[in-house]
Amino acid sequence: MSDSNIDEAVQALLKRAAPGRTEFEDLVIVPVFAIVAALILGALTMLATGVEPGTIARSYLALLKGSVGSVNAISETLTAATPLVLAGLGLALGFRAGLFNIGAEGQILVGGMASVIAGFSLSGLPYIVLLPISLLAGALVGGLYAAIAGWLRAATGAHEVISTIMLNLIAYRLVDYMLRLPYVQRAGRSDPISKSVPENAQLPRLLEWIDPNLRVHAGIFLTLAAVLLVYWILYRTKIGFEFRASGASPDAARFAGMRSGLIIVAAMATAGALAGLAGSAQVLGVLDRATPGFSAGIGFNAIAVALLGRSHPFGVLLAGLLFGGLEAGGRQMQVDAGVSIDLIGIIQSLIIVFIAAPLLVRAIFPWGFRKPGTARKE
Repeated sequence: MSDSNIDEAVQALLKRAAPGRTEFEDLVIVPVFAIVAALILGALTMLATGVEPGTIARSYLALLKGSVGSVNAISETLTAATPLVLAGLGLALGFRAGLFNIGAEGQILVGGMASVIAGFSLSGLPYIVLLPISLLAGALVGGLYAAIAGWLRAATGAHEVISTIMLNLIAYRLVDYMLRLPYVQRAGRSDPISKSVPENAQLPRLLEWIDPNLRVHAGIFLTLAAVLLVYWILYRTKIGFEFRASGASPDAARFAGMRSGLIIVAAMATAGALAGLAGSAQVLGVLDRATPGFSAGIGFNAIAVALLGRSHPFGVLLAGLLFGGLEAGGRQMQVDAGVSIDLIGIIQSLIIVFIAAPLLVRAIFPWGFRKPGTARKE
């Protein structure tokens, strides 16, 4: 690598370490306009299918009401957002390291399964001991499962997209198999369902004293702690700098003496631990047991959350809250306006499309961005 190339790589890394107006636009303004464009196209889609304008207005009002319009709505939004943010943080960390980990679904499954088994196997332990052990079991198993793909990439060059897809499929079948084992399957049941998580291993519900139906649980604090932890790792630690440096310029990172194989395995393991923790939060805070496919697509939706959040921890938090609100509000929209909940999937997909094409967003909303000439002057 020539000296000029090294200088260019170093300058690129320094620029990423001290983001300016352009990165602020990519992190904040592009996602906001992407959401606006998706809502507009969602309305046009409803118009094209014969939905009356008044119904469209009612549906969007119901979407808002169902996401933040009441204590129950906020509770459902936070409940839906918790696993999305945790898994999205893991994916964002992988993206920052230049790894496209799409195996969060499988990591959620094995992590959640580990938490359930740890919970009912050690049910005699007190709450203050059993809950951390159950959460740790999910994070550890999720991390080890993702590390398999990292090791394959580092040792053989196998692309993580392919290996994580295969590991997702293996996780589905592994959970199905384990749910049929006599030790795991609930007594007296012939269908694949696990034993219940004991109460002393469950994440406590925060607003149960107001209404037993309010499902928001202490996993929200775990999520906020994970956001701060990932931010600290990425921007305040040596390994975090190595993750970002490897993602920005693998050649420059190797030339600087960074061990690429270790970085790959460490990044994948950390991402898997966060996804496994998302599975733990789901089974210990919401479901209280494991069933086939209990991840319910959270791992795939987390990819959209990480993309919308521009792979920044605080961006992922906001994106997770948005998608949690869409999920909670979508149910209300279906009840109040009679609009299919599939519209939420359309809006989410449109958001991803616009996030993946920021130049398109800039072309649609040119007045919202700084002119290229202005950027050069700065």
